[in-house]
Amino acid sequence: MKITPLDIQQQQFKGKMLGGLDPEDVDAFLQSVASEMENLLRENNELKEQQARHNREMAEMGEKEKDLRETMLAAQRITEEMKANAQKEAALLVSEAELRAERIVMDAERQLGDLKARIEEVRRQKVQFEISLKALLDSHARQLSGDEQN
Repeated sequence: MKITPLDIQQQQFKGKMLGGLDPEDVDAFLQSVASEMENLLRENNELKEQQARHNREMAEMGEKEKDLRETMLAAQRITEEMKANAQKEAALLVSEAELRAERIVMDAERQLGDLKARIEEVRRQKVQFEISLKALLDSHARQLSGDEQN
C-alpha cells in the first residue's frame, strides 16, 4: 500500500490514558514527515522527468549517430566510386592516346614510305635523264665529228 503525504497528514493515533502521546507533537511530526515526503515525491517526479528527457536525448543522439555513420559510409562509397570512375576514365584516356599515337606512327611510316618511293622515282628519273643526256651528247658529238670529217 502506498502512503501519500495526505495519508500521513490525516493519520490519527489513539492516545493512552496515562503517559500517552501528545497529539500536538504527533501532528507536528506528521506534518513534518508529510512535508518531507511531499518534497521527496516532487523530487522523485522531477528526476523521473529528467531521466525521461535524457532517455529521449540519448535516443535522438543514437539516431543522429546512426545517420552520421550512414552519411559517412555513403560518402566513402561515393569517394570510392569516384576514384574507380577516375581510374576508368584515366585508363580510357591512356587507351585513346595510345590509339592516336599508333595512328600517328602509322601515318608517319606511310609518309616515309611515300617519300622513299618518290626519292626512288626521282633517282630513276635522274638515271634516265643522265642516260638520255649522254645519248644526246654522244649523238651531237658524232654529228660534230661527222661534220668535221666532211
